[in-house]
Amino acid sequence: MQGVLATTPTAVAFLARPGRPAVVTPTLAELTGPTRGVVELPVRLMWSSDRTFDLGDPDDLLWMYENVLRETTRADDLRELVNGHLLRQVWCLLNLPRGVREAWEHRHGVLRDDRALPTA
Repeated sequence: MQGVLATTPTAVAFLARPGRPAVVTPTLAELTGPTRGVVELPVRLMWSSDRTFDLGDPDDLLWMYENVLRETTRADDLRELVNGHLLRQVWCLLNLPRGVREAWEHRHGVLRDDRALPTA
C-alpha cells in the first residue's frame, strides 16, 4: 500500500524539503511501530553512524520521530517505525519542517486539535 502525498485542493504538495513531498499515511491507526525498546533506523533515514534510539528516553523518541517523518519517502517506514498513539502524545513537541507538520495536520486534523489543547 502506497503512502498518500498530502496535497491541498489545488494539488500543491506539502514538502518535507525542496523537491521532496512529505509522506503521510491515510490513518494513524496503521502506524503500529514499537512503543518501547531500542530501534535502529536504516541508513536511508539516518546517515549518522549512531542510528539507534532508546524509545524509553523521551529525547531519543522525539529525535527518531523527527528524522523518520522528515526523511522518509515510503509509507512502510512510517507504519514500521512510528506508533500512532505515541505520535499523538508527542506531536506538539516535535520539531518538524513546516511542510511535514502541515501535511500531517491537513490529513489528520486530530493532530492539529491535539496541538491546540493546553498541556498539564
